[in-house]
Amino acid sequence: MSDTTAVSSTGKRILNMTYIAMFAALMAVCAWIAVPIATIPITLQTFGVFCAVGLLGGKRGTLAILVYILLGAIGVPVFAGFQAGVGVLFGATGGYIIGFVCTALVYWLITGLLGKKWWTMLLGMVAGLFVCYAFGTAWFMVVYTQKAAIGLPAALGMCVIPYIIPDLVKIAAAMLLCQTVSRRTSRIRSRRNLFYRAFF
Repeated sequence: MSDTTAVSSTGKRILNMTYIAMFAALMAVCAWIAVPIATIPITLQTFGVFCAVGLLGGKRGTLAILVYILLGAIGVPVFAGFQAGVGVLFGATGGYIIGFVCTALVYWLITGLLGKKWWTMLLGMVAGLFVCYAFGTAWFMVVYTQKAAIGLPAALGMCVIPYIIPDLVKIAAAMLLCQTVSRRTSRIRSRRNLFYRAFF
């Protein structure tokens, strides 16, 4: 491998690590913006998750989410309400945070199989969201029933139904942002290519 190739490969790794760190930080900021209602506050956390997978892709988006969760687990207050620690993750609502990884993996699978188009991105985000709901609700019921009995309809009423519309709005906002960034990036690349062809 030539020195130029090695430098290029190292540069890409550094750039990828930077993007992953930036989106982990974005998710933390989004988690701090919260409307405290019912069992789980409405936050922009899921918006950050959708932006991560939509802009970084399934692989890097998943890594950004894992970094975000790891930061929270070791005590950095990145979760909603400036919370942190493994106690949050193993609490009744911690399954929804861990479920973000499921969201990213589903998105990665769908866009990997069908290609990264606007409709596959949308499908991946919506499918990933409902997988997160399923995982988080199952987790919630297991933890909650250690203290008191609760049925599935009650759990869905507490943890899922009030959040469906806000989360779909966040998906729409993330899709709009992703498409806008994609179009502008394409224009910049086209202009750069024209410049190179004209002068080199």
